[in-house]
Amino acid sequence: MTEQAERYDRIAEGYDRWWAPVLAPSALALLGELDDEVAAGATSILDVGVGTGNLALPAVRRWPTVRVTGIDASREMVRTVEAIATDRLDGPDRQRFEATVAFADALPFDDATFDAAMSSFVLQLVPNRPPALREIRRVLRPGGRLAYVTWLQDARVFEPDRIFNGLLDEFGFEDADGDDRSGDLPSVERAAAELRRAGFRGVTARAATLAHPFTADGYIAFLTEFDEEALFDSMDRAERRRFLATFRERLMALDDERLTFRVPIVYASGVRSDA
Repeated sequence: MTEQAERYDRIAEGYDRWWAPVLAPSALALLGELDDEVAAGATSILDVGVGTGNLALPAVRRWPTVRVTGIDASREMVRTVEAIATDRLDGPDRQRFEATVAFADALPFDDATFDAAMSSFVLQLVPNRPPALREIRRVLRPGGRLAYVTWLQDARVFEPDRIFNGLLDEFGFEDADGDDRSGDLPSVERAAAELRRAGFRGVTARAATLAHPFTADGYIAFLTEFDEEALFDSMDRAERRRFLATFRERLMALDDERLTFRVPIVYASGVRSDA
């Protein structure tokens, strides 16, 4: 199991409550990229990096004739999404979704198994994206489309993060390791070029923006209950109270624009060539 898979094993339950809603609108927009494929008869869709179902479950509801198979490197993510699907999908819809543990660059499916594939904020995490793209192409039927969304590189710092990191220094805490974002795409052009090199044709790629408005209290809850839960659990009660009081005071000084998490993303799509 990779280090990334182990990390997502640890955060699976909190992910659905705190992080999935941040990604959900941008993920849902991706489904529109596959509407034409479904209208033309696609019935089997692979969700690469299913997570807690941001793509897969809405896809099942959106397309009554489609069966979605999700894969994820994290066993806990698979366990969590299976439980969520049982809770949120009715009987017939539930039968059209399944998830299994697998890696994007070693898919446990025969050649030409799926009519289409999709992926939301996952392909930046794979250790080597080109082999994963070629593997997705392998399991697509000729003419099958892959559509995905992921992050573009961005040097800007979210203002609440800057405040939080400054407070860590003031209180003498070591800054926790952040997400491994080394796989963020440097440009829209790179996204398109990678798909072409992996054997896709009719490639399109476009930039967009993910924007999620936080409130001061909402961002504090996001950190204390999910993103930095271990750090806050390590504080004694008085120290935590002082830290959070200062943090909240500084966040309350920010306007709505600076409390909005705003990050560039890219939508990319291509069709498996017959060659």
